[in-house]
Amino acid sequence: METATTLEAASCSQRQVEAAAGPGDAEGTQVSHLQDAARPSRQLLPCIEEYPKIWLPRALRQTYIRKVGDTVNLLIPFQGKPKPQTTWTHNGSALDNSRVSVRSGEQDSILFIREAQRADSGCYQLCVQLGGLQATATINILVIEKPGPPQSIKLVDVWGSNATLEWTPPQDTGNTALLGYTVQKADKKSGLWFTVLERYHCTSCVISDLIVGNSYAFRVFAENQCGLSETAPVTADLAHIQKAAPVYKTKGFAQRDLSEAPTFTQPLADCTTITGYDTQLFCSVRASPKPKIIWLKNKMDLQGNPKYRALSQLGICSLEIRKPSPFDGGIYTCKAINALGEASVDCRVDVKGSQPMG
Repeated sequence: METATTLEAASCSQRQVEAAAGPGDAEGTQVSHLQDAARPSRQLLPCIEEYPKIWLPRALRQTYIRKVGDTVNLLIPFQGKPKPQTTWTHNGSALDNSRVSVRSGEQDSILFIREAQRADSGCYQLCVQLGGLQATATINILVIEKPGPPQSIKLVDVWGSNATLEWTPPQDTGNTALLGYTVQKADKKSGLWFTVLERYHCTSCVISDLIVGNSYAFRVFAENQCGLSETAPVTADLAHIQKAAPVYKTKGFAQRDLSEAPTFTQPLADCTTITGYDTQLFCSVRASPKPKIIWLKNKMDLQGNPKYRALSQLGICSLEIRKPSPFDGGIYTCKAINALGEASVDCRVDVKGSQPMG
């Protein structure tokens, strides 16, 4: 040891001094030995060039999460000269060397787990010690896996096109909090499963919009960060969506006769127009059944005359006189006829010659 070597050298030097001194100096030498014996012994410490310090990566300052079977490989840089002593602990105890490997170099230390298990979760602490000084860093590791399935599921009630389900949480959540439940349905005819709820947080739900006449089974998965549980319980009973038989009570009523003879609700209006400008005549009629509309000029039928265009829609009757001339003036009649009777309205149309431009 460096400390032991230094003390031996000091002892040899002291003996040489005693040999060089004469007998007259023996008393002074004895006093000097008594004074040295009264002083506490000094242990020489190594010279520290760099104080110990750990550089913890940012990703390890929060909980380090891994899945069961994943590899854990943590490299923690540190400083210290001369080379400091490094020590790892797990939850305050020594590491299990059969599962965890540690390699420490001049500037870093590596913690390695080939296949992580849930038992490897916990608080890992690295201690870097140099002389009487030390630095520590704490790393929280959480090893998780898929949760177990919900313990049971049952069909509580069926009404209309709805079904109520209840289930109990899984016994094993996979060493982490659940993100929720996934609820699926399958009708008896196809047997195919369809997801109806995802990441649902309650342990009961109502499934709606089921098809009338089908029978349904339901199952529930638990979910955490690793995914859905491997299995899911299925309802023992099927939800039969019955087709309700509606009962209608009809009341007798007298059939109302809506038939009526033609009646003009809006008569024709007299008008004056100018030669060469198209003119339209309007009136409205009400009748049931639908009446036949006939237009007359001076009591002569206009049907088939290309100079006139007659329209009738929703009880509104119109007659267009295309580019009238003074000979087109006269009395125009609109007549409506059906099986119950007929009605007619008249109007006067005057056509004036175009005025010369001044």
